[in-house]
Amino acid sequence: MNDCLFCGKNDEPKLIKNESEKITKPIQFKFENENEKQIKQISSCYFSTIFLFQNGKAIEYLNEKYSKQNPSKIQIEENIQKVTVGVHNEAILTIEGNVFAKDVVSGRNSIYLLTSNQNVYGIGSNQFGQLGFDSETLKNTQKPILMMKNVSKIFSGNSSNCVFLLNSNQELFGCGDNRFGQVGLGESRKQETKITKLTKIQNIPKGKIIDIQCGGGHSITFIENENQDQNPKRKLYSCGNYGFNGLSKDENTYEFTEIKSSLFENDDNILDFSVGNAHTLILTSKGKLIGFGYNYSGQLGTGYSHLKQSIPIQIELPKLRFNENIPNYHISCGFNNSFIYYSPPPFSNLEEDLIKLFERKEFCDISFKTENGEIIKAHKLILKYRLKDQNQNQN
Repeated sequence: MNDCLFCGKNDEPKLIKNESEKITKPIQFKFENENEKQIKQISSCYFSTIFLFQNGKAIEYLNEKYSKQNPSKIQIEENIQKVTVGVHNEAILTIEGNVFAKDVVSGRNSIYLLTSNQNVYGIGSNQFGQLGFDSETLKNTQKPILMMKNVSKIFSGNSSNCVFLLNSNQELFGCGDNRFGQVGLGESRKQETKITKLTKIQNIPKGKIIDIQCGGGHSITFIENENQDQNPKRKLYSCGNYGFNGLSKDENTYEFTEIKSSLFENDDNILDFSVGNAHTLILTSKGKLIGFGYNYSGQLGTGYSHLKQSIPIQIELPKLRFNENIPNYHISCGFNNSFIYYSPPPFSNLEEDLIKLFERKEFCDISFKTENGEIIKAHKLILKYRLKDQNQNQN
């Protein structure tokens, strides 16, 4: 069974019955169906929340105020690989027919599609130039429009009107809403509130870019230090609105700057993070949950609601069912709410886990669905270590 905790706004949509509109401390999110517990991904924004499960099915919760013709809970019976929700859009990527689509990401009012031949297409609003074109010439499009070729990753956010593209040479480009400097182009471009052309980010810190997530007025990049061969250090760098960026400055920051805090100890490492509209949560290897930004709906989980938490603060995290497996926990921030949930490790990590398991001479059967017949491989792996252990006993 999975652990899933929730805090924040509880009426857009109503996710937990018999609870107040603001849940200020993380509480258990319980699913009605026993099969709805192996969570793969959560994507949430202003009007809807989608839970994607390991079995490829999903459940969408809708805000009843804005979806009177639809039920508040919808079961999606597709072979789903990824879900992504923005304020006025959503996209669901299925495994079947996935020759064309490789990845899809929602912005606040736009959708970005990465194809298998490394082309990126944009759909939706271009109000701030977030599709890479002049916003006066192209205000929006309902058909995919080519933005860039030779792209390896796309990054945006469910509340954001800016986008970042990482090309095959590991060069980062950005465009869109820059009113707070959240595109990270530096002081020289701070007067440009709209970046309507994909522009290379010159001052990005060195290292491997793992992820970038964008809020309504800030952007945070997750970078792995390239100078360390063993146990590489992962750091967060932020730019944009001073109230959201966690840099403890009373002014906006226009280029990516390292988020520093005494809460990040030298032997502690950042495992996961997530960005909402105006708040950020971080999970460390020592099981610390750290947050900053707006907390008017209790989305930081501090136990109370207040307007703003400028500096990073540690949040009390209740003991979880799989508390010893912190690396398998993930964070998903919605517009003004937050989820902390356990997701089973991918098969690439499963073999190592089984080896450790059988070294302790503890046997168990596992059953899970993966692609390309990996369930057969897993059964063979179990058999292999059972035979190994039996042979040792015979000797």
